[in-house]
Amino acid sequence: MKANNLNILHILENVSPRYGGPGKACKEMCEVLARNGTKVTIFTTNRDYPKGQLDVPINTEVDQRGYKIWYFPVQFLPYVFSLQMMNALRIHIKDYDLVHIHGLYRFPTTIAAYYARKYCVPYIMRPHGCLDPFLFYKSKNRIVKRVHEYLAEKPNLNNAMAVQYTSKEEMFLVPIKIRAKSLIIPLGLDLKEYENLPPFGRFRKKYNLEGKRLILHFGRINFKKGLDILVKAFAQIAGVRDDVYLVLAGPDNEGYIQKVEKWLIQEGIKNKTIFTGMLQGDDKLAVLQDADIFVLPSYSENFGIAVVEAMACGLPVVISNKVNIWREIQDAEAGLVTSCDADKVAEALRTLLDEESLRFRTGEAGKSLVSMKYNWDVVVNDIIGAYQSIVDRSCHENLDKQ
Repeated sequence: MKANNLNILHILENVSPRYGGPGKACKEMCEVLARNGTKVTIFTTNRDYPKGQLDVPINTEVDQRGYKIWYFPVQFLPYVFSLQMMNALRIHIKDYDLVHIHGLYRFPTTIAAYYARKYCVPYIMRPHGCLDPFLFYKSKNRIVKRVHEYLAEKPNLNNAMAVQYTSKEEMFLVPIKIRAKSLIIPLGLDLKEYENLPPFGRFRKKYNLEGKRLILHFGRINFKKGLDILVKAFAQIAGVRDDVYLVLAGPDNEGYIQKVEKWLIQEGIKNKTIFTGMLQGDDKLAVLQDADIFVLPSYSENFGIAVVEAMACGLPVVISNKVNIWREIQDAEAGLVTSCDADKVAEALRTLLDEESLRFRTGEAGKSLVSMKYNWDVVVNDIIGAYQSIVDRSCHENLDKQ
């Protein structure tokens, strides 16, 4: 889809690489929208998740791969309050045809929805998995969130022109009634990034893992990722095989790595585990190229951009049925899906390790699935179509009110 005249504003709390998939997905979405004729701007903060600041210009427009991005400073971190962003929204939100808001429970998204309603600018909310029951009911700040939901988030959601979910599963799991129309539009990847992978063996050579079988967890070292399950499952595999290693690649933002290391020591497999920290660029592609299996036994996963990245590289995946794209992966036979149970995860890993032909088939099926369903060049048509439909509907509703 080309040649539209839409002017879209995206709102995101932060785009720090340490935050994982949300920032990457939003920036790639904006890039592909710009390539297809949409004028796109991001308002975000300079927060480097979970603490610190990104080394970026603030309070000024930055050109970035076809779209514009504004970084605003944060005055109060827990709620990500930014006076400068609030003022920019108050002054400029009327300049846009539509506002696409990514996330809940933070000042940037709340104030954007408020000003969009105040100035009659249509907006879309994307919950980012915040409405998953695992997080919705088990949050440490549940009382505070309930108050925030009553005062802000329910009005924000109910008065949106649409709520965008990235899978049917995410929509089905929402535990509250929302009046707004539902949209199901997945995230995507820029597949050009995965066309030319580094030579096989680069990652293995760096960590002296030549000749070993590598089971990869790629993502934040975080409580919801099911790493307690993974450690127990890997211990079963490592107990009967000398050639397997577990690679945990991702940032530790909350100090959770200390718990993981304790579990590894208890299971006697610390010496068969590699922590790489956050990997980007060629380093990320190198570990995806060299791994034998990708595993993500999450208790809650809104989409799982790391799963899609692994499939784009032809890597067979083992995921839990709490990763919200599990049905699509299972239907495409692009991976093995288990419950959040260490024995089941170990069984799936063992099956893939033992059956080379199955690893190849699931890897190829995953690449096909990504190409057909999770490719930005495909997804962008649905996004632009939804934008245009909402803008047209908003115009008609405003005319009816006159």
